[in-house]
Amino acid sequence: MRQAARIDANHVEIVQALRQAGAGVLSLAQLGKGAPDLLVASQGRLHLIEIKHGRGKLNHDQFLWQRAWPAPVHTVRSPEEALQAIGLVKEPA
Repeated sequence: MRQAARIDANHVEIVQALRQAGAGVLSLAQLGKGAPDLLVASQGRLHLIEIKHGRGKLNHDQFLWQRAWPAPVHTVRSPEEALQAIGLVKEPA
């Protein structure tokens, strides 16, 4: 039996920021096997987001999943990066 999925310490904070900005957020963290942490809908588009804390890096399964998936997966570490990834906040110049 699979253990409960671990989420990064900043997961809840990032989800809250996305929802407050009007995005729909579905956590995929329980899927495991390298799948991204979030499916986010905003402005008629879908985005896949992998959440990392601090200097965390993709594990082997995440690397393989992203390499095989035919669309980008955004890796974010903060609410600001998540909002930038889905186009709700412009990136700093």
